[in-house]
Amino acid sequence: MTYTELGLVSPVEMMRGAYRGGYAIGAFNFVFMEQLLAITDAAIAEKSPFILQSSANTCRDLGVGFVRALASAGAQCAAESGVPMALHLDHGLSFEECRACVDNGFSSVMIDGSALPFSENVALTERVARYAHDKGVSVEGELGVLSGQEGSVDHERAQYTDPEAVREFVERTGVDYLAVSVGSCHGVVKIRPNQDGTLPELRFDILEAISEALPGFPIVLHGSSCIYPQYVNMVNENGGQVTAVQGIPEEQVIRAARETAVCKINVASDGWIAATAAMRRALAQNPSSIDPRTFLRPARAEMTALYRRKISVVMGSSGK
Repeated sequence: MTYTELGLVSPVEMMRGAYRGGYAIGAFNFVFMEQLLAITDAAIAEKSPFILQSSANTCRDLGVGFVRALASAGAQCAAESGVPMALHLDHGLSFEECRACVDNGFSSVMIDGSALPFSENVALTERVARYAHDKGVSVEGELGVLSGQEGSVDHERAQYTDPEAVREFVERTGVDYLAVSVGSCHGVVKIRPNQDGTLPELRFDILEAISEALPGFPIVLHGSSCIYPQYVNMVNENGGQVTAVQGIPEEQVIRAARETAVCKINVASDGWIAATAAMRRALAQNPSSIDPRTFLRPARAEMTALYRRKISVVMGSSGK
């Protein structure tokens, strides 16, 4: 079954519009049904194109076929409101993971060979791109390493993307968009404070150099959640122990979306912490309830509000 038969679209045209229009497309990871519903609710309310992302771990946990079925239902609801939706595999680490998603109707896959030597990353990425493109599926590659842990991805040290290598990488692999490392991180510590307590900026100089090397080419920013303090406080006020967290300052993500070649911005941790905060508060307020809807409904509502802010304020893609 192809992605068009599932009601999905390719992200390529979305990103071309984002590049021309000076905004970014939100790429939102989901791990359970209410999160998928919240993402779809927000995109429909904001009339924004969006990318639904499933990590390799989520594909294993739910099954690729079940992810496909859930995504197809979401895409059909979005299409009824005139909102295009793509389905993307986030951080596939092997050809086999990417092939399974291509064969199951995903409209885009990411192959993350960033931890490999350059030549091996090129070879793996080119193999995935060749297979996916034969079926009309677009491909994201990664050059440079983000530190931190998210799902199956776990790197102790970051390695900035080398602007002098990006053109060769793109030309040899044939990828449609490129994830880069410019100072963000996976996990709940997205950016590490300086010794004096101030926060460093993302490496906008590297982004500019990459844009000069790849004019008109869409760039992807991973590890870009803002970890809003109100959600951290809500978690901890209701029995949680979330400490040592630091998101990317929202104004930096906005700048990346509006002023650089970044056309796709991934959001995972912000959704999880908003859901956890709402669930913990609902459980604390209803200690005798055994109905899961007691905490799932508030979680969906809180996530919807978060994603609407991401789309309207951060991505700038409302009404696009």
